[in-house]
Amino acid sequence: MAAVPDPAGVDAGRADAQGYAADWARAVRRLGFVPFSAAETERLLLVHTIRLAQAVRAEPFTAGPAEEVGRALVEAHLTEPQTLDWTLHALGAAFPRQVLGVGDRPPDLADRIASVQGGLAAGFARALRDRTFSQQERIARSAWQARDEVEQALRNSEARFRAVFTGAAIGIGIAGVDGRIIDVNQAFADMLGYSIEELRGTNVAALFHADDAAGMWELYRELTEGKQDAARVEKRYHRKDGSVVWTDLAVSLIRQDGRPRFTVAMIEDITQRYELQQRLRFQALHDPLTGLPNRTLFFETLGRVLDTAGAGQRVGVCFLDLDGFKAINDSLGHDLGDRLLVMIARRLAACVADRGHLVARMGGDEFVILVDEGDDIDDAVAVAEAALAAVAAPVHVGNHQLAVSASVGIVQCPAAETTASELMKAADTTLYWAKGAGRGRWAVYDPERSARDIARSALVAGLPAALDRGEFVLHYQPIVSLLEGSMLAVEALVRWEHPELGLIGPDRFIGLAEETGLIVQLGEWVLRRACHDAEQWRREFPEAKLVVSVNLAARQADDPAIVDTVADALLTTGLPAELLQLELTESAVMGSAGEPLRSLHRLAALGVRLAVDDFGTGYSNLAYLRRLPIHCLKLAGPFVEGIRADGSDVEADHRDERIVDALVRLAHALELWVTAEAVETGVQAERLRALRCDTGQGRYFGAPAPAETITARLRGREVTQ
Repeated sequence: MAAVPDPAGVDAGRADAQGYAADWARAVRRLGFVPFSAAETERLLLVHTIRLAQAVRAEPFTAGPAEEVGRALVEAHLTEPQTLDWTLHALGAAFPRQVLGVGDRPPDLADRIASVQGGLAAGFARALRDRTFSQQERIARSAWQARDEVEQALRNSEARFRAVFTGAAIGIGIAGVDGRIIDVNQAFADMLGYSIEELRGTNVAALFHADDAAGMWELYRELTEGKQDAARVEKRYHRKDGSVVWTDLAVSLIRQDGRPRFTVAMIEDITQRYELQQRLRFQALHDPLTGLPNRTLFFETLGRVLDTAGAGQRVGVCFLDLDGFKAINDSLGHDLGDRLLVMIARRLAACVADRGHLVARMGGDEFVILVDEGDDIDDAVAVAEAALAAVAAPVHVGNHQLAVSASVGIVQCPAAETTASELMKAADTTLYWAKGAGRGRWAVYDPERSARDIARSALVAGLPAALDRGEFVLHYQPIVSLLEGSMLAVEALVRWEHPELGLIGPDRFIGLAEETGLIVQLGEWVLRRACHDAEQWRREFPEAKLVVSVNLAARQADDPAIVDTVADALLTTGLPAELLQLELTESAVMGSAGEPLRSLHRLAALGVRLAVDDFGTGYSNLAYLRRLPIHCLKLAGPFVEGIRADGSDVEADHRDERIVDALVRLAHALELWVTAEAVETGVQAERLRALRCDTGQGRYFGAPAPAETITARLRGREVTQ
């Protein structure tokens, strides 16, 4: 970019050269691109304005300075044609009047202005022409240089390609679009066992492996038709000696004038790598001990079967687990256990070999058989029975002869209605059903039973939170005097107000609470709540002296803290000890070894009444029973239910009545109070009264109800349930 001269110190005369330069600068910037700022443009044109004014006044006159100004405009890149037009027009119109003073105007001013216009235009044109010639010369030189460089690069590229083609360690082959090989390098020929001359002219299809020929020719056709420009695959080729070589093949399409002309293939021998991959894959998908397919391969196969199954096709699994394998491992050692697993695996594979079923080891002593061709459950059952028979045959391992059995869970269903995870979850559940039924058995999946198990598990999981959230409530069932008909006591019965299932009876969750150990915490809550309600009744109805009876589970009775818990409940609520009765089962009372529980005497010492619940269904030692601080026996419901008097079974009716009579006499002989449970009818109540039974409990006297119902009954009225 040309430098902008500094006009400082130049005498512009009396005329307005500065204004003319400003107008010139604005016009130039308006008419085209100017590589200067506005101030720089005005300063540059002010210099040229002054030079032109000096040239017009100069003696002798010459148009040379005007030519220099024209050339300077081109050098400053002010080359727009409209810029030149404006400049020449302004020289003729505004320049004399605006720049030249009256006294500075020579007599031949018009001729001089015309000469200045011509000189400026000539200088502008010659400078523009010179610049154009210079640019054309540079372009020509660059074009020749580029052509030389391209030719040299092409020669270098060809030399490099030939060097790479000849000396490359991987095979390189060039073929036409018709598949005929044009040339190959030595590595290509050596890889396939041919000479270079033998391969030239050969069609590439002749080298394809028979199993891959269709796919390879399809791939090659897509390349030659220009549908793809490159492809990379792992493929097999036939060597000249008939052996197979695995290769990593990369093929590229070469075009000329946009049309496919050649293909260049680069192949690398990966036979050793492929064989290693196959060995690693086998190891990854097979059990290292037994050689059977492992869990991963089983699920891959099962998933493929489910994905490709046709309409109506069924699929099943037999999930097998050895019975008592841990005992064999622990007693005879893991080495012998491993040898046993190997023999069992071989037997399982052999027993279904003719059926083509997949046998896999899932881990430990668990095996699974995939039955993907059965029409109904009988086919899967037949496979399970064959597997159990194979396992049950005597096994000789070292110096030991072992008798082994297994349990099998069987699941079969339409393939379209299940997934791999659902199928195996059902099989696992069914396997545990089979184990629970005994050794050497199979069980078939039952959706309804599974739903019950799931519901049961949901209840188990919800028990702790339910207790924390206060979802448990107490209902009370009256215990009535058979002689007078008055309510002497109530039995506290816990219920679960489930947020989704509604009110749940104890038969659905007490057993679960005992299994999980939550029964101790739940039992303590029941005890404290029952004592609280009983104390409320005592305060409002002191003359009733209503006893509240609370059941103690066996685990509660075994708890060393039970006496302290009962004592604290009585102290906290203020309930007198004689108004609390604790009910224990016969097994809890007698203890695991037939010895009375030590806690019973301490509880009796508190003044609490003790009762044996469901008496007659256990194994009470009467000699011990008479030495225990028991106050009441509650006759088991089945004995009372037998006293029906409906004529259906007179002999059984009399037999049950004699049993109840004997039990009542026995209890009275031991100075114990007797309560009959499950009294449903007036006839039963009357016959129990005749047998001198003390109290009765059952729906005839009132169903279990909330505490408010008992309160209403104590007030002398009933509340409709």
